[in-house]
Amino acid sequence: MGRAAIAAAGPPWCNGSTTAFGAVRTRFESWWRSVTEHNLAIVILAAGQGTRMKSATPKVLHRLGGRTLLGHVLRTAESLGGDLVRVVVRHERDRIVESLADYPGAVPVDQDEIPGTGRAVQVGIEALPADFDGDVLVLSGDVPLIEAETFRAMLDEHRARGAHATLLGAHLADPTGYGRVIRDASGMVERIVEQKDATPEEAATTEINPGVYVFRASSLRDALARVGTDNAQGEMYLTDVIGILRRDGRAIAGVTAPDARAALGVNDRVQLSEAARILNARVVRRWQREGVTVQDPATTWIDDTATLAPDVTILPNTHVLGASTIAEGATIGPDTSLVDTEVGAGATVRRSDATLAVIGADVSVGPWAYLRAGTELAEGAKAGTFVEIKNSTVGAGSKVPHLSYVGDAEIGEGVNLGAGAITANYDDVNKHRTVIGDHVHTGSHTVMIAPVTLGAGAKTGAGAVVRKDVPPGALAMTVAPQRNLQGWVENNRPGTAAADAAIQARTAQEATDGE
Repeated sequence: MGRAAIAAAGPPWCNGSTTAFGAVRTRFESWWRSVTEHNLAIVILAAGQGTRMKSATPKVLHRLGGRTLLGHVLRTAESLGGDLVRVVVRHERDRIVESLADYPGAVPVDQDEIPGTGRAVQVGIEALPADFDGDVLVLSGDVPLIEAETFRAMLDEHRARGAHATLLGAHLADPTGYGRVIRDASGMVERIVEQKDATPEEAATTEINPGVYVFRASSLRDALARVGTDNAQGEMYLTDVIGILRRDGRAIAGVTAPDARAALGVNDRVQLSEAARILNARVVRRWQREGVTVQDPATTWIDDTATLAPDVTILPNTHVLGASTIAEGATIGPDTSLVDTEVGAGATVRRSDATLAVIGADVSVGPWAYLRAGTELAEGAKAGTFVEIKNSTVGAGSKVPHLSYVGDAEIGEGVNLGAGAITANYDDVNKHRTVIGDHVHTGSHTVMIAPVTLGAGAKTGAGAVVRKDVPPGALAMTVAPQRNLQGWVENNRPGTAAADAAIQARTAQEATDGE
């Protein structure tokens, strides 16, 4: 709904019900201000090199549940309604900017040679409109798991208390490696100290700083102008802003993350896998609550980008990845992987692998089938055991039951390909297509040498090699007389078990014939 439509409709609590006021109204008014008054800007820090990942891929572009780390943060930013989103970039700048194409509201901003998170935020707010004087939500591109509701709680607390800064804190049993939140005797936030600069007493504090803040824009600009680089790293620390505002007598609010694990950043491959488990458990639980049966959540992986309908059943060791969609009543697994694949209602996919495929309603796939890109199975079709299909359409009710390869083919309705069928689509230079009409039946081990067409109702004999088009209703056979060379085994494999068995059997047969 556009802003004009929202304004015309009015807020949802204006419905005559007195029970709709209170906390709901407060939350709505907070959101309403953010979308109508342009008083929320979001600065996302994505300039770091991420050396601990030890990867040629920029840290924020590592993938998690179907999206990049940065993609998760951008998606959350979109859900908050802020229309001023700035992404600060530097390391592998072009690759990160390219990744922003799916988020048209995100504007990249280049960090200069001055190091530190403080400088990154400074260039981010310098890229905002000069007259912007609302709130600035600062996020890190490597903290993907914080949910929008936590950010809304921060904004509500920040505005309700009239704070100049509000930070998100989290308590860890082992806070090693994180900046510490230092509070005064009254519990107010006093400052944040990086571990490298912390005293032993400060380092013993268990409340850490995940690096998520809300600031008044004017207060942030003023404080950043006074941040120096007199620290162990010689950087402009954003955390110094908290201490500056505190010394100025400004109110600093704090909100505790409901799940400390979700508030942590991803700095290496260990943390990446831990974040993946947290996100996956969250996604699986969400689909279970939407009516999906997940028999074994511990071995089931569902990307955040996938879509499942009610009454879908997911069996153990199944992966539903990318933009896969599964319609109602389908059963997937066990031991199955779907990548960017569409599954129709009532379909069954067992112990199989499918990528960029379309599986229609009531289709049966597997066990041990491999559906490659461009495969389309129409309603009621079957791709059975040890079948590989790529870039092909299989018509309604057609069957490719077992031990077959179908590539670059168009198969009509009601077709049955015998075991071992092959569409030989490649001539060492080019790929060619095979066209099989409706209700064609092929004998076992039929090889169709493309380009070739089998007309509707045609049949082939077992072992046929089809090199020419087959007219509708015709029977194609490869006919050659069978020759039996008597004594070949004894003469060419003397002394073998086969030769001895052949001699024994022939001797017995001759004795029987002589009676």
